[in-house]
Amino acid sequence: MAIITEEAEIQPQNGRESTEEPTSPSKDPKRKPKPKPMTHTKPQTQAQAQTRNNPFVFWFYFTVSVSFVTFLAIGLSSLYSNPDPKSFFLSLSTPLRQHYSKGRTIKVQLAQNQPSSEVFVLESGKREFASEKVVIVHGLGLSSFSFRKVVDLLGSKGVHGVVFDLPGNGFSDKSMEASEERGNGVLERFKDAYALIKEKGIFWAFDNMVETGQIPYEEILSHYSEKRSIVKPIVLGSEETGLVLGQVIETLGLAPVHLVLHDSSLGMVANWVLKNSGSIRSVTLVDTGLRPALPLCVLEVPVLREVVLGVNFVYEWLIRMYCSRGIGGLDVAANRMMLNGRDGRRSVVATGKKLNSSFDIAEWGGLDGIKGIPMQVVWCSSWSKEWSEEGRKVATALPQAKFVTHSGGRWPQVRILTVLYCMFLTVYGDL
Repeated sequence: MAIITEEAEIQPQNGRESTEEPTSPSKDPKRKPKPKPMTHTKPQTQAQAQTRNNPFVFWFYFTVSVSFVTFLAIGLSSLYSNPDPKSFFLSLSTPLRQHYSKGRTIKVQLAQNQPSSEVFVLESGKREFASEKVVIVHGLGLSSFSFRKVVDLLGSKGVHGVVFDLPGNGFSDKSMEASEERGNGVLERFKDAYALIKEKGIFWAFDNMVETGQIPYEEILSHYSEKRSIVKPIVLGSEETGLVLGQVIETLGLAPVHLVLHDSSLGMVANWVLKNSGSIRSVTLVDTGLRPALPLCVLEVPVLREVVLGVNFVYEWLIRMYCSRGIGGLDVAANRMMLNGRDGRRSVVATGKKLNSSFDIAEWGGLDGIKGIPMQVVWCSSWSKEWSEEGRKVATALPQAKFVTHSGGRWPQVRILTVLYCMFLTVYGDL
């Protein structure tokens, strides 16, 4: 019986392992070379590099973002704007409907060779028995609804108070039809085709061919005339605003009147006051400035304007930040609805761009036709340091004016009503 013995493997001395590896498998058949660990660092790096260098990834996310913003803007605009007059009046709150029922509309003409526009007017007191008439002109972003309490207060004291909505604001007309030259570009043709499809229907030509066997060339060509009718927002300059004010006073038979100008309205009617000083008994400036208190730039930015006018608490924050901290929620909601309704935003923003930013109140106050008009200035002294300084400049520019301060905001509220009426009592005892 043969005995097989296995020789022990010689261990390296001093406990040191041999670092020498066999050069080939034939030298040590039992010992296999250790496999190298597999790493995925290189493939990940290559994938990341390809992603970074791929331009389609950027354009994909860019397209998705733009599409999302576009759909958001269209959705908000369709939810909160009511261009149709019928849907606009049906969406009014109860206080706004009551306010509208108390007033009436009159016809005015903004310029020659233009169709007349309707202006909403609110009156208080009996014109025949009132010895004094007060006409209020509101600033941009406001309406007659904001001055309803002023008019009621004046009427209760026997004064005939009148406030009207400037065209493009409140319940007055905010748009008008106009004709313009038709372009010959591709975009113009596309708009014309879209308008024809919207008016007649997408299968109108096909249905006509089935019924008559002919393509309706004459109707198509008649649609593409040299001029086309468009609906554009009403934009007021100083000349148009003066014409409207003069026609309101003439139509209602109010002259001579006490004129109350608020916010941005001074620059809009200053020329008319100069030319018609004989029809004015006094001028009262209530927190007037070259620019309106409402930041119109916010109403120009897409998406942002839809959010501001679509969400009530956002609009309320904007008003309390820039216009009046003590304004009531009812007035905030009404102002927002007036701007939203019948596309009033576009008219207000366009009119704001036409304001005379170079108007010099000191130069205006020193003119011969203005010096003899009694003036009062009602100014908010607690709004900001800058606004108080602006009030001091106005008082310096009009040394003949009586200067009265109040602690409300730049937009009308109950405190301003009391100050305004008490000032009238001080200046004119018969009021």
